[in-house]
Amino acid sequence: MKAQIIQIGNSQGIRIPKALLEETKISGEVELEACPDGILIKNIKKPRSDWDERFRSASDSDDDQTLGSRPLSAFEKQEWQW
Repeated sequence: MKAQIIQIGNSQGIRIPKALLEETKISGEVELEACPDGILIKNIKKPRSDWDERFRSASDSDDDQTLGSRPLSAFEKQEWQW
């Protein structure tokens, strides 16, 4: 896809077509990176931004059981002294 560099005030920029933004899910603040072939525009992914959806899908698929739900072994039932 081609785009024209345009004057925006004292700066220069490009217009990104809406369809391309929707396809790449880029919105809001982005990260720019200089590359040998040009400029890479990357969406800034917030850490843990998808956790809510992942927890919901784990719950829906019954994949949210704790790992400690098995019975204790004889060794684990012993009195422990520290």
